[in-house]
Amino acid sequence: QVQLVEAGGGLVQAGGSLRLSCVVSGRTDSNYAMAWFRQAPGKEREFAAVISSSGLTTYYADSVKGRFIISRDNAKNTVYLQLNSLKPEDTANYYCAAARGRSHFYTPRTSGDMDAWGKGTLVTVSS
Repeated sequence: QVQLVEAGGGLVQAGGSLRLSCVVSGRTDSNYAMAWFRQAPGKEREFAAVISSSGLTTYYADSVKGRFIISRDNAKNTVYLQLNSLKPEDTANYYCAAARGRSHFYTPRTSGDMDAWGKGTLVTVSS
């Protein structure tokens, strides 16, 4: 079992950038693929990005591809999501999630594949 704590959300103008972080604690001896999901007001939670336990494989939703970058520092048990060229439609609560790795390249992309969730951090993009 792992615990996830996100940080880095805030208010930013359109076109700006933010870097979210997610600190993983608990049973970090298991390999975990790490993902970011987001949920906008009045909408369902959606997948944004995922990185494999090895860090060698990443995958992005089309809506964020080319603007967001997911990375991880396994020595610090931390996963990051760099948000660039932000748009008002990126406004959402951003959630970090962990999935037990089936391989070093495993990149799950659905909520049902996740084994643990953080409580979220709010990103608000003003126009």
